[in-house]
Amino acid sequence: MCSYCAIPIITGRHVSRPEDELLQEAEWLAQQGVKELNVIAQDLSSYGLDLYHEHRLPALVKQLAAIDGIQWIRLHYAYPTDFPYDLLQVMADEKKVCRYLDIALQHNSDHMLQLMRRHITSQEQDALIERIRRDVPGIYLRTTLIVGHPGETEEDFASLKEWVRQMRFERMGAFAYSHEEGTYAYRHYKDDIPEEVKQERLQELMAVQQDIAEAQQQQLIGQTLPVLIDRQEGDWFIGRTEHDSPEVDNEVLIENTYPLKVGRFYPVTITQAEAFDLYGQPQDTTQGKGF
Repeated sequence: MCSYCAIPIITGRHVSRPEDELLQEAEWLAQQGVKELNVIAQDLSSYGLDLYHEHRLPALVKQLAAIDGIQWIRLHYAYPTDFPYDLLQVMADEKKVCRYLDIALQHNSDHMLQLMRRHITSQEQDALIERIRRDVPGIYLRTTLIVGHPGETEEDFASLKEWVRQMRFERMGAFAYSHEEGTYAYRHYKDDIPEEVKQERLQELMAVQQDIAEAQQQQLIGQTLPVLIDRQEGDWFIGRTEHDSPEVDNEVLIENTYPLKVGRFYPVTITQAEAFDLYGQPQDTTQGKGF
């Protein structure tokens, strides 16, 4: 069985799965040898509001961290609106909770946040990011941004680029707006940004992020980090640090001359860095040690 697994905690239109059901599933996965839980929802921030009439994500994460065998818990797709601040204390206290949070931000311009119906201002959004980083030292923030949304002006896009330079997100993706049927934007806005402009903005924004990513990766050279080995491909073992989600984030490549095993953690010293890949040398090849 794969060493990591995703547990969806909200499905459909903000329908939370019961806490007991989630904990039972996590217990079973741990018994099967799963080491990493990726807790995923359309909106993590809203977990529990429909069932329990209160934010239950902090309590759920704390209970997941108490399960024997689970070593990493990773959180995906929180929303900045009505963020459960109690979660930050749990993340800071519980060693099993990865210093990683995937939070949906999309844009920074107040004009665009209003058009996108994000129910938050740029000032409130910046204050949230500052607090997350203050309360959970060393956290890596992942977000996804949209360019070319209907109504996005050159000034909006310039603001977005400068914001990305200032925020220096540790992990960031972006995509060009697509006018999809059934969405609020499709029903209410004209798709008024030419496709070539969308693609130009996307390339410009990702070029800004690549420079940031390269600088951040270089800072890891010489550090020794716990790495979970996901697979072996050709001449390489491929793993991840706690700051990287499977299949979407950066990876650590280790020559397969070492006696490593897939699904195990090893302390790895980073020897080389590229924008989206690290290269390393294990310091202890004993199974399961070093975490």
